[in-house]
Amino acid sequence: MVTTFRSRSISETVSDINAGETTVDELVLKSRHEIHRYEPRLKAWVELTEVSAELEAHSSVASNSPLQGVSLGVKDIIDVRGLPTRCGSITADTTIHDTDADCVRRLRELGAVVQGKTVTTEYGYFAPGPTTNPYSAEHTPGGSSSGSAAAVGAGTIQCALGTQTAGSLTRPASFCGVAGLVLTHGSTSLRGVHGMSESLDSLGLMARSVEDLDYIYRHFSRRVEEQSVDPKSLNIYIWDGSGLLNLDPAMSELLRAVKRILFERDIHLHRMNWDDHVRSLVDDHKVVMSYEAAHSLGALLKEKKKQLSPQLQQLLEEGDTVTEQSYNEALFRKEASYHAFSKLFNGNSVIIGPASHGQAPRFEDGTGSPELSRPWQLLGLPVVTVPGALTSTGLPLGIQLIGNKHNELTLLRLGNFLEPLLRELPSFSNTQTTSTLKEMKW
Repeated sequence: MVTTFRSRSISETVSDINAGETTVDELVLKSRHEIHRYEPRLKAWVELTEVSAELEAHSSVASNSPLQGVSLGVKDIIDVRGLPTRCGSITADTTIHDTDADCVRRLRELGAVVQGKTVTTEYGYFAPGPTTNPYSAEHTPGGSSSGSAAAVGAGTIQCALGTQTAGSLTRPASFCGVAGLVLTHGSTSLRGVHGMSESLDSLGLMARSVEDLDYIYRHFSRRVEEQSVDPKSLNIYIWDGSGLLNLDPAMSELLRAVKRILFERDIHLHRMNWDDHVRSLVDDHKVVMSYEAAHSLGALLKEKKKQLSPQLQQLLEEGDTVTEQSYNEALFRKEASYHAFSKLFNGNSVIIGPASHGQAPRFEDGTGSPELSRPWQLLGLPVVTVPGALTSTGLPLGIQLIGNKHNELTLLRLGNFLEPLLRELPSFSNTQTTSTLKEMKW
């Protein structure tokens, strides 16, 4: 009998169940065993569900459900029935919820089984939790969807829910070597998700591969029958990060390798010249995020501010200094930038760029910078993080694919095309070297 899910895609696992080669109970218990085996080092979980109760609840799900028996982790700012939502903070209300967030309910309907709540940074901001990187205990998993990324990256579960307000999903996906999807802002219900910024909060999914991510998203969003675009018909723009961060040499080499891969397959590339907009969007993202956090979390936690981490206290204090006029001006510039973006980047356009500065920083150096995600998050765009590349020290490197609103399927199709090619690449050194890649004409 098939007793492991590590070597099988989600669609193959579901087929195994339908063929009687394994059972939901067997796979869920195997996942729980793996969670317990890795948890002393990984520290990815806040609280686990009662397996027997989850399996009993799952017994009412249709036997041909597309996510039958798939183990799910849920970031601990998202409600799960029978568990509190602690938001990574001692200040959170620990009342046990009697209903699931809409996103959890949808995945349960599809057959997924909730294994528990994964670690988040405090209220989805910078104060790190205890979780370590699955590739190295000395390095950060990123933030704030850290537990979700680490649990998937370690292979203990097949998928997880996260969120993104700045770089909370893209960065940990890159650091932990998993595929990540940030959904178009406003495209799905966030009821039961405890965010900090209504204009920025987006739901995200993580899986071990883009293939799995595509499978989950199509069923989650009810877009199973929709056709996605062939990669060769896309207008692809290569983005070098606009100087927002000093990219590690390994990340710069990876971007050149991606450029070569596409060029050799006759996929037309464009140089992206949009730096002014990008830098303005980063600044405006910070204004919007701090202002809205101060007016949501700041008001909610008014009597508990001294119990918050210094990082979150600073954000709320910065938000208190932002005037309504400055906030509205930032939103106005955002709309102007999106209008310009839509004229330049149509439905067949995809931007390929760095998902992070490079490999995960050492644990004591923090969770990394979200700068490379801020502009796209302010615009409300979908993003796919593609894993596969590694540094010479064995740590993951991820690239991000950015598209126009509601173009998730196009990004997933391109990501599915690129991932196996990235896995074939040699490792990339963080020592500056002269590139051996031939410069190519745009």
